[in-house]
Amino acid sequence: MDNIRIAVNGVSYNEAAEIYKPYADPFTGPITHLAPWNFAVLATLMFVVTSLSLFENFTVMLATYKFKQLRQPLNYIIVNLSVADFLVSLTGGTISFLTNAKGYFFLGNWACVLEGFAVTYFGIVALWSLAVLSFERFFVICRPLGNVRLRGKHAALGLLFVWTFSFIWTIPPVFGWCSYTVSKIGTTCEPNWYSNNISNHTYIITFFVTCFIMPLGVIIYCYGKLLQKLRKVSHGRLGNAKKPDRQVTRMVVVMIVAFMVGWTPYAAFSIIVTACPTIYLDPRLAAAPAFFSKTAAVYNPVIYVFMNKQVSPSFPPERIAI
Repeated sequence: MDNIRIAVNGVSYNEAAEIYKPYADPFTGPITHLAPWNFAVLATLMFVVTSLSLFENFTVMLATYKFKQLRQPLNYIIVNLSVADFLVSLTGGTISFLTNAKGYFFLGNWACVLEGFAVTYFGIVALWSLAVLSFERFFVICRPLGNVRLRGKHAALGLLFVWTFSFIWTIPPVFGWCSYTVSKIGTTCEPNWYSNNISNHTYIITFFVTCFIMPLGVIIYCYGKLLQKLRKVSHGRLGNAKKPDRQVTRMVVVMIVAFMVGWTPYAAFSIIVTACPTIYLDPRLAAAPAFFSKTAAVYNPVIYVFMNKQVSPSFPPERIAI
């Protein structure tokens, strides 16, 4: 096809194909109509986000390793969240910084599949970690099973579920059910939202339900029940216990808002382009949700660890915040 010469507005087909070649092969050069400063901005953003995330999440893991009182079943999933966020930044953040600094995905197809899978896998592990964390707190406070208490084996089963379930729904593109491909900006990789194949559409819809709708539903349900329990307590024999209620309400609001703010744009973007694969979006606009979702690795440690009194030096381990 490249050998056919058709003049269009004074430009031959060969010349046009050469102009748009970066769109067809993002591994060989940057998008021609985007100024280099766009990639410099993205590289700077990813450097800052990746550095902060690696530092914060490593601090959480180090503190848990050094202080025995933090190694309790309820904290297992919090540390797991930090591990997932750390790995997201170590793989996706580092690769994204390098490719944006270069201006295109110079690392090749193998790195594209690696980044797409790693970011998706560890990102979904983080999302489901939040859901399991909300369930664990519901289990501890509401006690749906009576006097059965949360033990290490229960927390371990939660971790096993998170990593296994997330792997089940993120590995299929590696083996042909959908695929991991370069995004429109040409410097990151993600599931192939733009495919017209019906099989790929079924994967995207299934992925959306199992890895966004379900964990969000778990979070809303568990914390809804938790708030109902606390209201009953505050109006019962502990009628003046308003402070714990306010504290948990604030944590719930921050938790759900952070979840929605970080991932809803990316989830909405994936559904839109899956439903309308021929839709035209400016590459910078199309890349924004993916880059924004990576910032979740920075504020997750702040919300779920540093706002938790159990890990604050001002409070002894016995006074566990809900």
